[in-house]
Amino acid sequence: MPVPPVTQLLMEWRGGRQSALEELMPLVHTELHRIARGYMRRENAGHTLQPTAVVNEAFLKLVDAKVDWRDRVHFKAVAAQTMRRLLVDHARAKQREKRGGAVTMLTLNDELHGPAESAVDVADLDLALRKLAEIDERKSRVIELHYFGGLTYDELAEALEISAATIDRELRLAKAWLHRELDASGAD
Repeated sequence: MPVPPVTQLLMEWRGGRQSALEELMPLVHTELHRIARGYMRRENAGHTLQPTAVVNEAFLKLVDAKVDWRDRVHFKAVAAQTMRRLLVDHARAKQREKRGGAVTMLTLNDELHGPAESAVDVADLDLALRKLAEIDERKSRVIELHYFGGLTYDELAEALEISAATIDRELRLAKAWLHRELDASGAD
């Protein structure tokens, strides 16, 4: 079975071929931009962070990361963590600027481009995800990779080495826990 182009380029880049990064950039940039656009659509109308800015900053951080890239799914998983940190840092910076003023909101709907349900403050979501990680690291990771990284059920199953059925169950339970936690904290 042939190695997919992104995986091949990641391996070549890891092996020291710097020109592989130039070939890799347009392939992953398009996918990361699609994911970032989905997040930005779910935010409040007044948000100031643009998808291109998220992608560019995430990509710069990924290029500088000391990661032993395995494949495209691994790259997307690390990108998910990076985008989550960027969105949370941006939300916190806006809150500091306005002392609790403008906050970055997003939704927990399954479709990256689907209709929004009740909005959630990114900083509150981050705190809830950290609490969930203390209770169940895998459920927290599933949410992070799915909502912040745009990984499909099959990609999640591959990245976490569990079945797609387990992914479905973990996502449903994690989402229910997050909704309850965010409702209890008054974040909705």
